[in-house]
Amino acid sequence: MKTVAELEDFMCRPSDSLVRDIKDLDGDILVLGAGGKMGPTLAKLAFNAIKRAGLPKKVYAVSRFSDLDAARDLDEHGVIVIKADLLDDRALSKLPDAGNVIFMAGRKFGTSDDQSLTWAMNTYLPGRVADRFSKSSIVVFSTGNVYPFVSIDSGGCREEDPVGPVGIYANSCLGRENIFRYFSRRNGTPVLLFRLNYAIDMRYGVLLEIAKSVRSGTPIDVTTGYFNAVWQGYANEAAIRSLLHCESPPRVLNVTGPEIISARETAMKFASLFKTKAVFTGEEKNTALLSNASQCIGLFGKPGILLDEMIKMTAEWLLNNGETLDKPTHFQERDGKY
Repeated sequence: MKTVAELEDFMCRPSDSLVRDIKDLDGDILVLGAGGKMGPTLAKLAFNAIKRAGLPKKVYAVSRFSDLDAARDLDEHGVIVIKADLLDDRALSKLPDAGNVIFMAGRKFGTSDDQSLTWAMNTYLPGRVADRFSKSSIVVFSTGNVYPFVSIDSGGCREEDPVGPVGIYANSCLGRENIFRYFSRRNGTPVLLFRLNYAIDMRYGVLLEIAKSVRSGTPIDVTTGYFNAVWQGYANEAAIRSLLHCESPPRVLNVTGPEIISARETAMKFASLFKTKAVFTGEEKNTALLSNASQCIGLFGKPGILLDEMIKMTAEWLLNNGETLDKPTHFQERDGKY
């Protein structure tokens, strides 16, 4: 893959399992907050699965869509684009009813600069959405940041483990979860809390950040020396298929790859591919934000693309001067400030 078109075409090919599951969904699919890193490919993947299944269901993508090209691309693909500010109650009330909602709206970066907007997006808006779509099944994008740092020997936090968010962003995300919990119990709305840890494609993500540092000779801080990552195409498919696993009270699902990844070892693999040396600073602490995805893998199987292949694909993308996004993960942060 050398172009964005080739990359997105690859990520938006539905598996047989997704096509099978989408036949069992009642109603259309409404993707809220569809203008971010994952939303456009998720919406197109859902549309492609519906088309392959030969169904008349619709896919709606809702966002302010500051990126007009993304909106145009979705429209040309067959996804119904709705430009709306979800914090506007009038706009929210006018959205079409849909049996299935994927809630992706939220705010992470810039949290420290405008805390009020972060709380509004991550905690107030979920209540408005949960009330508006009380009769839908709702998959709610959340984050592994709601967990505490744990030992790298722990295997990662499981869904039943205690939460321990650090910082305003993580606490506001836990607020999002609890607001949806409240409305799920009150209204009987089936909900799944989708705790995602570092989805990647070739244009952004932890692996790209490490690869770019290796290639440029920039020292890599390995104080936070371990992390999870998962191929974005798998995460998108898991989100759509999770619509069949929503429950009241809500179900929690960790979504990430099966590996606990070493930043140092990953950098050395990139160095080998780039025929250079990796430069490091700091020393690894024994704790990190880690999630155990065994439940997700039990439901949907392992990702078709695992760590070594993602490393190779990322290296080839950079060597071919592939387009990248300026959207860092800040996975190194240990104080929760974004």
